[in-house]
Amino acid sequence: MYKKYLFVNVNHPSFEYDINSIAKAFYPDRQVKVITPESTSLMQEWQEVKADGEASVEEILIDLRETGAVMTVKAEGKAANKNSSSEPEEVTYEWHSADGTLSEGYEGYKTGFKAFFYQTLERHAGRSLPWGSLTGIRPTKIAYGLFEEGKTREEILAHLKQKYFVSDEKALLSMDVAQREREILSKIHYQGGYSLYVGIPFCPTTCLYCSFTSFPIAAYRKKVDAYLDCLVREMQFVSEKYRDKILDTVYVGGGTPTTLEPEQLEKLLSNLKKYFDFSQVKEFTVEAGRADSITREKLKVLKRHGVSRISVNPQTMKQETLDVIGRKASVAQVLEAYHLAREEGFDNINMDLILGLPGETASDVQNTIDEVVRLAPDSLTVHSLAIKRASKLSDWILEHGIQTLSNTDETMKIAAEGAKRLGMNPYYLYRQKNMSGNFENVGYALPGKYGIYNILIMEEVQTIIALGAGCISKRVYPDGRIERSDSVKDVSLYLEKIDEMIERKEKLMSEEA
Repeated sequence: MYKKYLFVNVNHPSFEYDINSIAKAFYPDRQVKVITPESTSLMQEWQEVKADGEASVEEILIDLRETGAVMTVKAEGKAANKNSSSEPEEVTYEWHSADGTLSEGYEGYKTGFKAFFYQTLERHAGRSLPWGSLTGIRPTKIAYGLFEEGKTREEILAHLKQKYFVSDEKALLSMDVAQREREILSKIHYQGGYSLYVGIPFCPTTCLYCSFTSFPIAAYRKKVDAYLDCLVREMQFVSEKYRDKILDTVYVGGGTPTTLEPEQLEKLLSNLKKYFDFSQVKEFTVEAGRADSITREKLKVLKRHGVSRISVNPQTMKQETLDVIGRKASVAQVLEAYHLAREEGFDNINMDLILGLPGETASDVQNTIDEVVRLAPDSLTVHSLAIKRASKLSDWILEHGIQTLSNTDETMKIAAEGAKRLGMNPYYLYRQKNMSGNFENVGYALPGKYGIYNILIMEEVQTIIALGAGCISKRVYPDGRIERSDSVKDVSLYLEKIDEMIERKEKLMSEEA
């Protein structure tokens, strides 16, 4: 199999993540490997690949120095042109830090180096990235913080463009979202409150792109009741521990929560209502998600317990794509589930879409958006496909090639225009590593239908206690410090170690933590 690689050899381990993220964004068709002095196995792989006559190899050498760096870019190596005796072309670039050194003033040095690395690849590749040198998953956090400091939109726009090379379009989007987030969160109880996440890690099947903790319901059905019993034990502990705090939002996610049978949903939701005070809860979400798991009886259970927001997620309205990605919920089932939810009185329905799915064109995206506009949900979450190592998609790409995944400015604009036709505003935004087209995920919603929990989990401004296998609780302190406590991912191990999971929460939630 013909393989394409980009090896980045750097003499310091500090910037490995940032180098990998920026390089992968510029070279999505290559396997990017960042080699540091500690990467002995990668060093060996580098030598083996260079000797492979069937591989295409590009190399970047980075020499980080106390007050700057030297970077050498080598064009495609002769391994891919084995009949040529010429050495690959080399270009060398230099940078001198104007703000801090490698050992002192680290953040200033890091920002300057990222800018240098980004601009060098921009020059070498002949193109820009929509988010510039930003590699973090929360680009709105910068705009949010600057608004808090009293900066104007003009000042923030200039900051994002000049320091991070963000495009006008993305800078304006991040500012719009940040302003809307501040308004939405103005009534949240930051210090005296918290939010609750309940994880149901079961799915009918695992989709090609998914890397979330999920287990096939058919194989784990006999353990579901025991799992719910453990969740109830966590509920009892958390509700008592935080009995004097205000609960702002509750989110039941997964997996697919509606894989539970109606009586199991009844048990879950009735215990939530039994142990927690919902009198000030502003949003109660259950991510129904997979249409093939939604029935009228289950919807009635959700409605009876006051669930205010649900998701019915098609991902795409192209049946052939659904078949490729292994999502067994058909387009027809999506339509049926959506109409059932409306009939049962749900007036806040979200739909998730993914752009960049295998083989999909701009025409396919336009058709999906047109179908969604006809349905008129209350919110729309548009994801750019992210290639996760833990998903089956990585293996699929090796077999079929990454060129079959296409997300572009055009497809992003098609989705944004669809949201605009529905009267929706962008209200939250985040990015992931290895996103198709180096774009972003954006949540759009009608006024008053914004997903509050989505903003809280992204902006990390309120404590969120998470119950269940594979979940991470985050405690946010008044000084902005964040402490985390995770639960084991494996369901069987979670059942076995439930006492330990509660002990971990005890340590996180104690006043002395």
